[in-house]
Amino acid sequence: MSRTAVRAGIRRSSTARMGTAMTLKKKARAVGINHIALEVGDIDTALEFYGSFLDFELRGKHDTMAFIDLGDQFIALSQVSQQPRDDERHFGLVVDDKAAVRHILEQMGVGIVSDRFLDFYDPWGNRIEIVGYEGIQFTKADNVLHGMGLDGLSKTSNAIQELADIGMAPDKTSD
Repeated sequence: MSRTAVRAGIRRSSTARMGTAMTLKKKARAVGINHIALEVGDIDTALEFYGSFLDFELRGKHDTMAFIDLGDQFIALSQVSQQPRDDERHFGLVVDDKAAVRHILEQMGVGIVSDRFLDFYDPWGNRIEIVGYEGIQFTKADNVLHGMGLDGLSKTSNAIQELADIGMAPDKTSD
């Protein structure tokens, strides 16, 4: 089934469940994620922890907030007194070198939660999955990669084929 057919099927089934009133309203299309917000116990300690295995620019910092720049996205760290540990709730953080993150996390003594994925908990109970850029459909525009100093970051042939299968293959004519 094509992505369009799947998308249309989802719209039809959700509309049918919600009644005819929903068919009269134009719905917004989800196009991406601007940021992820994580609750941490201490901003400086969190920046030190994440800075141990990530090379990042700080977009901004206040007494109880900090913003880790991801080019056209960011991670917001928010200081709170306490929060429950995540179980299955997590987010996938895309990196240019997954093996390097694994190596550093192991050296830090951070436990990897999943044998299949590179999932771990930060000191405040946020579950994070590290994902390698090269092997997934998620794609940054060339101008964003350039602005991040990541020119030449590429995809595997499998990831390119997955993108092609849904009509979103990278345009290699602009290289």
